Amino acid sequence: MQNIIFWFRNDLRLHDNEALLKATKAGNIIPVYVFDERQFNKTALGFKRTGAFRAKFLLESVEDLRNNLRKIGSDLIIRVGKPEEILAKMADEWQAAAVYASKEVTQEETTVEAKLSKRIKPLNIEIELIWIATLYHARDLPFQINFIPDVFTEFRKKVERSAKIRAIFDAPIVLPKIEKSIKLGDIPTLKDLGFDEELKHDSRAVLDFKGGESNALSRLNDYIWQKDLLKTYKETRNQLIGGDYSSKFSAWLSVGCISPRKIYEEVKKYESEVLSNDSTYWLVFELIWRDYFHFIALKFGTRIFKTSGIKNDLLQEWKRDKPSFEKWVNGETGVPFVDANMKELQLTGFMSNRGRQNVASFLTKALGIDWTWGASYFESQLIDYDVCSNWGNWNYIAGVGNDPREDRNFNIARQADMYDKNGDYVKLWLSE
Repeated sequence: MQNIIFWFRNDLRLHDNEALLKATKAGNIIPVYVFDERQFNKTALGFKRTGAFRAKFLLESVEDLRNNLRKIGSDLIIRVGKPEEILAKMADEWQAAAVYASKEVTQEETTVEAKLSKRIKPLNIEIELIWIATLYHARDLPFQINFIPDVFTEFRKKVERSAKIRAIFDAPIVLPKIEKSIKLGDIPTLKDLGFDEELKHDSRAVLDFKGGESNALSRLNDYIWQKDLLKTYKETRNQLIGGDYSSKFSAWLSVGCISPRKIYEEVKKYESEVLSNDSTYWLVFELIWRDYFHFIALKFGTRIFKTSGIKNDLLQEWKRDKPSFEKWVNGETGVPFVDANMKELQLTGFMSNRGRQNVASFLTKALGIDWTWGASYFESQLIDYDVCSNWGNWNYIAGVGNDPREDRNFNIARQADMYDKNGDYVKLWLSE
């Protein structure tokens, strides 16, 4: 039987992984994960593209994936370097018929896909890329990508009315063993990836996030069934303290430890067995927002990363004031609600959705600083960093994205009064 390399990317799971299942049907599957060394370089602003919290979560997710593959007879080959070079060399050495992987949409990821394809095509090795990232499949949308509405509400109404969500795929039960001649490779440590010291958990953090499909499915079960929190999601989602005010599924979604369709299926099961209300719908609503940013990234390409944004607003001028930016990063702006949120992000790798909107609005509207700096810092710091959602949301808040309102500006004092009336959150993170 011919060898097939399966390249794990942001799909670090066995359940609902259509790309993996298609690979298993094509031949003798060899699972591979490559830590892309470029993702751990420093940006021009001085911080790593992938910070320590994100890196730790990724390492845990890869380790869990390896353990789960071992349980069904296989294993995970680990390498560090440039995926397009390493995979091409592997494909040649192992006489692979094809490389299978999930499809990505943004520039750097698709460039790696293209470079890999260019290297292996002369060897008569195919690359098969399968769409698995979203709740709604790209082929099931009621419009072509170029005609995706530029306002979310219009997109949501059309897909809810005209598109169906596909059923999930079961995880494979057994996979072939890896040949003994193939060196498995070790999962790197944080130190191996260039971090100085091991991370310590801050007791004030909303959760002690642990990466991996096993932990993702455990969180799903815990949130929906054990604690019965889904029924009040809409009412609690804007809170700021603790693990249960929102689902926190975004962390596991970000690297594909859980499928959005798996979450959707559990919500639908809850609705049929327990109750259906605004909160159960709202969790699905948030998954549709995630889809929307994915498809917007596909539609607009590199524009989502440019200062002018998807609106191509070349008139807006942005400051590049490094001292003010660093005060924002370090939670030293003098605005308590902003500073508390930035401290939480700095010390835990997480921040509530309400906090993200406020600190982003403050950076872009109050300080007038280049929004791409803020997006880059979030990319480094957030455990749940998702390229499409992060850059799409920053476009939105900065006023160069998919916002029907011309000038969305958060009143920080009013927001603090609404969501932290007694100052409990500010006191938690700004003890001084």
